[in-house]
Amino acid sequence: MPIPDYQTLMLPLLKTYADGAVHSLNDANFTLSKEFNLTDEELRVLLPSGRQTTFRNRVGWARTYLSKAGLLATEKRGHFSITETGRKVLAQKLPRIDARFLLQFPSFVAFKETKSENESTEAARLSLLETKESPEEQIESAHTQLKQALAGELLTRIQSAAPDFFERLVVELLLKMGYGGSRQDAGRAIGRSGDGGIDGIINEDRLGLDSIYLQAKRWENPVGRPEIQKFAGALAEHRAKKGVFITTSSFTKEALASATKHDARIVLIDGERLATLMIDYGLGVTLEATYEVKRIDSDYFAEE
Repeated sequence: MPIPDYQTLMLPLLKTYADGAVHSLNDANFTLSKEFNLTDEELRVLLPSGRQTTFRNRVGWARTYLSKAGLLATEKRGHFSITETGRKVLAQKLPRIDARFLLQFPSFVAFKETKSENESTEAARLSLLETKESPEEQIESAHTQLKQALAGELLTRIQSAAPDFFERLVVELLLKMGYGGSRQDAGRAIGRSGDGGIDGIINEDRLGLDSIYLQAKRWENPVGRPEIQKFAGALAEHRAKKGVFITTSSFTKEALASATKHDARIVLIDGERLATLMIDYGLGVTLEATYEVKRIDSDYFAEE
């Protein structure tokens, strides 16, 4: 089944503490994973940041909201117990607990209050409460949307640029990614007549122990199998073992299959991946803002 959102987890999490004993959040994670019949694969699903599993993140936020509302109390690091208020809530035998329900508790309202103009209206505040994503997931979703929009704009700019600009861009990207050589060395192979389908050459490492041959296609239509075969032929002619074929468009299924059937290793990079790499390695983009998400340093508060 799908991983439950953090609001769906609130009531089941509170019930795990119904016996009044002190339980660790790790124990609650295990109990809830069994209750929702989550598979090992689902439990390994990570947030886009790759720093925490989605399930643990959602359980953690469910715990935070219940604690801020006064339904759970912190006993020691990572261990919690139900409060008298929490007992009264369970006695109501509710079908669900969510952020809107928790608004009846003053401590939770104080926790959710914000001075941000963007969240000043009641409608905006309730909209945030009703989302199924945890706060961290909301941040990462917004970041993903911004990155996708930026990638689309990058490709539009590249498509409208001159062909030789795109060829230089490909070389600069690989240099940014840590491959050796220099712009001058790599540029020597760009635009020469009689290259046999080779647009650039770059050293794999700074010692120049091996070379990577490049092909750059600033196309709108998908790259097909014939182009990959031509590139493979050019690699064979140069006795090259490695090649990178980069396009602003995409590759057909036949092209993808063809790339795996030659002696030389050929890596295909389509427009979507090209734009993502440019963003990740800071090529053609500039940093506008940085937001830090910090956690409690448990070691700092560890008991002696």
